Amino acid sequence: MKIAVSGKGGVGKTTLSAFLVKWFAAQGRKVLAIDADPDANLGSGLGLAGASEIVPIAGMKELVAERTESTPGGFGGFFKLNPQVDDLPEKLAVPCGERIRLMVMGGVKKGGSGCVCPESVLLKNLVQHLILRRDEVVVMDMEAGIEHLGRGTSKAVDCLVIVVEPGRRSVETALRIQELAGDIGLRRAALVGNKIRGAADRDFLVKSLPGWVFLGFIPYDEEIVEADLKGTFPESPSDETRAGFEEIARNLVDFAEDTLIRP
Repeated sequence: MKIAVSGKGGVGKTTLSAFLVKWFAAQGRKVLAIDADPDANLGSGLGLAGASEIVPIAGMKELVAERTESTPGGFGGFFKLNPQVDDLPEKLAVPCGERIRLMVMGGVKKGGSGCVCPESVLLKNLVQHLILRRDEVVVMDMEAGIEHLGRGTSKAVDCLVIVVEPGRRSVETALRIQELAGDIGLRRAALVGNKIRGAADRDFLVKSLPGWVFLGFIPYDEEIVEADLKGTFPESPSDETRAGFEEIARNLVDFAEDTLIRP
């Protein structure tokens, strides 16, 4: 199963990604956790000591140069568009608990319409390999721009999970992500509502995003908010919060297998 998680910064997608990684591992599945958001810290969320010291793949200039046959930091000239990447998961993935390994992609600085540079080519080829060729569960913590995905991988993603919170900016970001996903042919998207204070917040999201499948709702929990700000996972979430996470995970599996009842 291949899952991508996106949403506005600070909305709680890294916390959800960390929970999904741990949940799938608890089910006996091997999981490859991918930190594809330059501003996120999925490693810390998974409890990995020294996570902040991991060098992102995009920052491994010698590796990028070797695989793409380019000059480190160069944006011009010629370079390979199909570099070898199939050996990188075994070489670069960091053990992160039982049945869990972590890869940190890093970001590519870009302007205008985007970046066609050695770093972006290597990352996109690596993501394509992870999505199309790997057998384990893959959970990707994405930035809102879903930059690392492309047309070659979109149809193999079982679900794009967009995390939203009650607020116009979060709703607008979700709609923008939906638009970007549609541009690359990624149609299987569902929502998770976070920081829900009550029925009014839930109704706001459902009415603001009609026609969407909601996998579930996570109640407003100070511990969750603090953990997300610190880039960690809450040590003792409330029973209600944990039940919300578990419902989302179960519904995600059903949605990916197309058995979830839709509105």
